[in-house]
Amino acid sequence: MLLVLSEEHKEHLSFLPQVDAAVVGEFGRIALEFLRRGTSPKIYEGAARKLGVSVEMVQHGVEGLMFLMTESSKHMISEVDFLDSVLVLGFSEELNQILLQLYLQHHAHIRSILSQLPSNQPAYHNLEWRLDVQLASRAVRQQVVPILTLRLLLSGVGDGVCARRGKVLQTDPSTLLHLISTLEGALAAMKSSHARRIFRNIK
Repeated sequence: MLLVLSEEHKEHLSFLPQVDAAVVGEFGRIALEFLRRGTSPKIYEGAARKLGVSVEMVQHGVEGLMFLMTESSKHMISEVDFLDSVLVLGFSEELNQILLQLYLQHHAHIRSILSQLPSNQPAYHNLEWRLDVQLASRAVRQQVVPILTLRLLLSGVGDGVCARRGKVLQTDPSTLLHLISTLEGALAAMKSSHARRIFRNIK
C-alpha cells in the first residue's frame, strides 16, 4: 500500500532538502526519541539555533518525519511502496534513499513502541467460529443449509481499563467466499502500477 500524505504533512517535510544527510538522520533520532518519551521544547530550540531556522520549522519537520516513519511502520509497507509514497514530495533520489534507510533501520523498533502505546481503537484478540447445517424442516424434509457463525473478540481500552467485547456475525459459506475473493482482489489492485500512479497524484 501507499501512504497518502496531506498538504500539511508535505509542508512540514518541505525543508528537509535544505539540510544535509547528518541533520536528517539527527531529526530521525529526535523523532524516535519523542515517540518513546514525548516532545521536548528544549530540543527544538537547540536544533533551531544550530540550523539557524525557526523553532516552529524544526518542530514541524520532526513531527512530519515522525508521522512518515510511524505510518510506514504501522502498515509495514515495502521498500518500493515507501519510495513511491515519498515520490510526491519531490525530493532528490539521495534524500529519498536517506529516508528509506531511516525507515528500514528503525521500523521494527517503532512498531515495538507503537504496540506499547494505549489505544482507544478496538484491536483483534481472537476469532471463534461454528458451522451449523440445517438438514430438514417442517416444509422441506431434505435440505442442506449451512450457516457460519463467527464470534469476533476485540480488545480495547476504555476509561483506563482494558476490556474485551465480542461481536457475533452470521453468514453462509458462499457469501463468505465472495467477500474473501473481493478483499483479495482489492489488495491485488492496490499493488498494481495503475493504483500507484493514482496515489502519487492524489492531492
